[in-house]
Formats: sequence, structure tokens, C-alpha cells
Amino acid sequence: MLVFSSQHKEVAIRNPLNLAHLVTQLADDKKAEELVVLDLGGRVSYCDYFVICNGTNRRHVRAIAESVLENLKTEHGVSPISSEGFESARWVLIDFGDVVIHIFDESMRGFYDLEGLWADVPRLELEHVGQPSRLHSTAG
Repeated sequence: MLVFSSQHKEVAIRNPLNLAHLVTQLADDKKAEELVVLDLGGRVSYCDYFVICNGTNRRHVRAIAESVLENLKTEHGVSPISSEGFESARWVLIDFGDVVIHIFDESMRGFYDLEGLWADVPRLELEHVGQPSRLHSTAG
């Protein structure tokens, strides 16, 4: 069961879907654009979900990435396996094992087109209604 408080302090991260959900919340809190969650479960061996978003510029990309890292570490004790791209902040990748986060600047997202590459996988749609977003699966 996923439990949210207004400050994300009571989130139970019990499975990869819960982590993907929390990551989308944190990115959304920093005004990330075009949030997409791809369900890669059973398709690849290295993760279950890609969370993909973009920032409006390099500073925004870095701010989204730093916020996700800081919150997960300080509030939930979750650290990434690895992260890269902070220097240029054009494509920041944060690997939490079952969930991999891709934060692009606008031009790099279109260039690499991860959504196009994985067009055949289900997407988890995000609903925003003034409450924490809920994820549900749709056919891709």
C-alpha cells in the first residue's frame, strides 16, 4: 500500500511501482515537463520502469535531479546505484535498480526519443487532480 503525506514523509516504498510513483511526484513538484513512465517489466533484465521527463533548461534539469536524489536519500534512505550527466545537465540518468530516471533538456529528449524506442511497452498514465498523482497502466 502506498501512503502519501503532503510532504512525502510517509511514503512506503515497498516495490518498484511505488518508487516510480514517488519519483514522478518529486519531479512534478519541481515542475518537470512531459512526465512519462514506461513499464519495462519482463522486457529487460536491468529495470522495471523508466521515468522520463524534461526540464526547460540545464539549470532546471539539474534542479529536478538534485531534488529527487536529495529527497529519496534524506526522507527515505534510498540511494542510487549510479548517476551521471550532472556536469552537462543535458541528460541526467539516475539508476535506482528497478527504476531508472531520465531527465533531459528539451532538445536531447527529442534527439534520443526513448519513448519512440520503447513504443511497444505499456505506459503508466499520470493523473493530476490536486492530490498526489496516481499511476495506471495503458497499452502502449
